[in-house]
Amino acid sequence: MLQDIHIPHSLSGRELDLYLAHGWYRMGPAIFTTQAITLDGIVYPVQWLRINLAKFALTTGLRKLMKRNRRFTVSVRPLEITEEMEEMYSRYYALVDFEASPSVADFMLCGALQAVFDSYVVELRHHEKLIAAGIYDQGEKSIAGIMNFYDPEYARFSPGRYMMLLKALLAAEAGMEFYYPGYIADGLSKFDYKKGIVARSNGNV
Repeated sequence: MLQDIHIPHSLSGRELDLYLAHGWYRMGPAIFTTQAITLDGIVYPVQWLRINLAKFALTTGLRKLMKRNRRFTVSVRPLEITEEMEEMYSRYYALVDFEASPSVADFMLCGALQAVFDSYVVELRHHEKLIAAGIYDQGEKSIAGIMNFYDPEYARFSPGRYMMLLKALLAAEAGMEFYYPGYIADGLSKFDYKKGIVARSNGNV
């Protein structure tokens, strides 16, 4: 149930900040806003989430999550969708129990040749092996978490939640004000994993 959608031909960091602050979010090369989604004929109200990074604090659970993943190497780079990423995503896609795009490229571009967003990827590696990735778009004073995926063999380390935590920490370190991880939907538990990271949430403003 999309209420509005734009496909920008250009987008500055400040413009992305404004979109995010008003409850808009990326979908492929477009940016959209909604107050509800429909699944199997049922309408679920959504709540857009925002982490105020100045108030973000590590809970005991998040500290344990960091400790559990300390053995892995973290790096950040401008997004380039590689064969290595797609191979890992294909293993992740084969096991997810919800509707998802068949590839990283399809999720990020939806058939477009390119998008106007300033995108980065956080990579998690065990020695040289890529085991998790988290993609985000960067604005002037905020970031938007776009997707997280991982090697199913490492699921016991909660890499999806860890990617969200890393994005928050990296954005705070870079002097950003807000981290927008998307939305949760009332009555749909598949979004509940976000609640353990979010320090502050609000609807469209």
